[in-house]
Amino acid sequence: MTTDHTAALARLADAAVVAVVRAPGAEEAVRLSAALLAGGITAIELTFTTPGAEDALARVRAEHGDELLLGAGTVRTPAQLAAALDAGADFLVTPHFDPELFAAMQGSGRLVLPGTFTPSEVARALDAGADVVKLFPASLGGPRHLRALRGPFPELRVVPTGGIDAPDIAAWLAAGALAVGAGSELTPSALVADGRWDELTARARTFAEAARAARAPVEA
Repeated sequence: MTTDHTAALARLADAAVVAVVRAPGAEEAVRLSAALLAGGITAIELTFTTPGAEDALARVRAEHGDELLLGAGTVRTPAQLAAALDAGADFLVTPHFDPELFAAMQGSGRLVLPGTFTPSEVARALDAGADVVKLFPASLGGPRHLRALRGPFPELRVVPTGGIDAPDIAAWLAAGALAVGAGSELTPSALVADGRWDELTARARTFAEAARAARAPVEA
């Protein structure tokens, strides 16, 4: 069962970290998803750059149900959108802003995170009805870039993605990020290729703990 738009947004904020999974194939993506969940990562984006991504999405949904907020990432075509919906994705992510594709994604009722970086891209996404955007590649501008964008766009909800490691999470959340996307810093390709699932679970735990610490109330 998929999570509706409003609930998905709340769960995304609660998760604080979205694991962006790019794997050599569907089997590795499924195993990696299980390893990340075991480490406390509850939001996972399986990208269409993974061969067999549709199969991986369907298998992860079947194996873990609502334990995970499941996203489909690097959605660039209507065919990929259809496959993501068939597989039961809760949210949809693009690396760019395509008005026609975005409208089709919005029409699905799923939460949509269009990729943006510049003020013009952010404005177009917000004007089209985006509730939250992906800021990519986040490492190019850093948290200062997000703070600057939130000046003219105070309502902006953002998931920065690209080049974010565990020690960076606190600064991004403090700058106003709804959550952060973590890719190769969380799931190094060498560990995935070697099937070092326990090490990947440990890395997931480090990221999840960093997010919890960043969200913890400051004692007086």
